[in-house]
Amino acid sequence: MTPAAPSLDSDRLKGTNLYLVGMMGAGKSTLGKQVAQQLGYRFFDTDSLITQVAGQPIPEIFAQSGEVAFRDLETQVLTQLAPYTRLVVATGGGIVLRRQNWGQLHHGVVIWLDVPLAELQRRLQGDQTRPLLQRSDWPEHLAQLLQERQNLYREADIHLKISPGEAIAAIAQRLLTQLGDRLQAPHGEH
Repeated sequence: MTPAAPSLDSDRLKGTNLYLVGMMGAGKSTLGKQVAQQLGYRFFDTDSLITQVAGQPIPEIFAQSGEVAFRDLETQVLTQLAPYTRLVVATGGGIVLRRQNWGQLHHGVVIWLDVPLAELQRRLQGDQTRPLLQRSDWPEHLAQLLQERQNLYREADIHLKISPGEAIAAIAQRLLTQLGDRLQAPHGEH
C-alpha cells in the first residue's frame, strides 16, 4: 500500500458525511467502499438499504409500485441516514431529482462522480437490474437522463471527473486530495 499524500485524515473531516452522487454505473458503491475504508468511516448504499426496507429488489419496487414509490423510499432512507456521522453514502442516480433530498445531502460533502456517457453505456450494457434502462433504446434514454440530471449534479461540492479505465485506488486518492484541499480553503459553507 502506498503512503497517503498529506491530503486528508478522518479527524480533519470532523465526522462529516460524504455523499456520492452521479449516474448509475458511475462507480459510487465501489469508490464509496474504498474511501470509507481509508477514512475509517462506515459505508452505506441507499439502493441496498431501499431493498432491505422494502423487502424486495428495486426492479420489483418499480414494477409493482412505480418510480414515485421508489423515490419516496429513497428520500426516507436518506433522511434516516443523515443524522449519523462518519458515513460514506453511495446514492442512487436519481436522488438529486428531489429538492428535499438536497436539504439532507448538504449537511455533508456532496461529490459528483462524473463519468463520460460512452463509458457509462459500456459499463451498463446488458445490465438487467436497472429499471430505467429496461427498454430497447436504453443508450439514448441513458443519455437523456444524464442531460436532465447534469445541472443537478453540478450543485455538488466536489466535481470528480473520472476517466475510462482509471483505477479505483487512484480515484479514491484524488477524491481524498480534493477533500483535503477543500478543508484548507477559506471557510465556506462546509
